[in-house]
Amino acid sequence: MRNRSPLFLGAAAVALVGALPALGQAQSSKGAAANSSPAKTWTPARTPDGQPDLQGYWTNATTTPLERPKALGSKEFYTEQEMAAIDQKERERDEKALEQAGTPDIVHYDFSQFGLDRAQSKSVRSTRTSLIVGPEGTIPPLLPEARKKAAERAAFDREHSFDAAEYRPLSARCLMLTYESVPMLSAGYNNNLQIVQGRGYVAVMHEMNHSVRVIPTDGQPHLPAGVRQWRGDSRGHWDGNTLVVDVTNFTDRNPFHGSGDKLHVVERFTRVDNDTIMYRFTVEDPATWDKPWTAEAVWSKTKGPIYEFGCHEGNYGLANTLHGARVEEEAAKKASR
Repeated sequence: MRNRSPLFLGAAAVALVGALPALGQAQSSKGAAANSSPAKTWTPARTPDGQPDLQGYWTNATTTPLERPKALGSKEFYTEQEMAAIDQKERERDEKALEQAGTPDIVHYDFSQFGLDRAQSKSVRSTRTSLIVGPEGTIPPLLPEARKKAAERAAFDREHSFDAAEYRPLSARCLMLTYESVPMLSAGYNNNLQIVQGRGYVAVMHEMNHSVRVIPTDGQPHLPAGVRQWRGDSRGHWDGNTLVVDVTNFTDRNPFHGSGDKLHVVERFTRVDNDTIMYRFTVEDPATWDKPWTAEAVWSKTKGPIYEFGCHEGNYGLANTLHGARVEEEAAKKASR
């Protein structure tokens, strides 16, 4: 864990610094509407090899949910009046959380000690009602076969997830935390990223689990179809000022919202001004959903560095969970005698 992370996604601090004129829908921490007039042409800096410069420290923390609440129907954006009311509720929630921070009935330590105070983290606020774009604003329903596989996976986990370490979730084993996967969505904390570019490559380091994703941009082909990876196989190219990344070769051992190894993701990274990257992705899997779906999120510049995420060093939970399971099994045996 580190020292600039929000406590949880749904009530992250509203602290986007500066207006986002190229987006027209972003909101500052005071809830004032950003400039919605047509954006002026902005020319990004270039790397030594002539590509748009995406480098720096960024945060993708956001209070906007991936899927739109059902009560909002096809409503894609809040009005200014609605945003003002939402901002007021968030301020009241923040004030209450600060009053309760550190009390025994909430946590066993002070939020601010470990960077869990929402006021310590920068977060992007948008008038969007969901990251998923379009009138539906939700992930399409799973196809029948995908529902069947998901049910089988859940049943297997219920039966065997405490048998041994290899049956525990990837996150419990510190191998792959959900929010370091592809596509890249924000989590409850540790939402900072660092982008570094070199000739023919773009690297993205996640604060979450301190992992690095290396994206070739030199035209090399995807890995052979038989090679599957938890985050898929990324291959990038430049479309004007946008980095387009095609991701294939996923494994069904790290499913994304029920998807499997036929998952295909296309990401678009566009630096729209000095402090902002628009991250947009389209997801498709013909074995999981009957149509593709698209979402977009704003990444905002933040301060570095990114500190180490030492998951394994403090991962007492894995051993304790398995030990607890063995204790319960022994108790059940004694009770049945």
